[in-house]
Amino acid sequence: MAQRARIVLLAADGLANAEIARRVGVSGPTVLAWRNRYDAGGIAALGDLPRPGRPIEVDEAAIVVATVTSPPVELGVTHWSARLLADELGVSFATIARVWRKWKLYPWRTETFKFSTDPELDPKVRDIVALYMDPPERVDRARFGGHRG
Repeated sequence: MAQRARIVLLAADGLANAEIARRVGVSGPTVLAWRNRYDAGGIAALGDLPRPGRPIEVDEAAIVVATVTSPPVELGVTHWSARLLADELGVSFATIARVWRKWKLYPWRTETFKFSTDPELDPKVRDIVALYMDPPERVDRARFGGHRG
């Protein structure tokens, strides 16, 4: 969105498409496409269009729970790697990496990362993740990062 907005703002300043492309680091056709989309629909047209197909469903809570659970002894590792956990859960490495970034999980940092032995960990983590992803309407938003979702 920021890149698209820069294209529109530079165009509003009167810069040529080639100069906008050079400054923003995109191709000339990309500049032209976003300028045309903006001309046709204003700021709302700079958003992503709906993509075909079924949306990807990722159970982030399951990934978080698996991450904070010790790997099976037979794997011979002290902590999960994103690739190993991806293989274990049947999802992509990129999905694991994205969830870890989002929730600031660093299982390779053994001095700050602790595995839980709580048998009720799974439902507790799911409840917490659900609250952060969809907090109740009447809640102090500052406690939830200042935004919803």
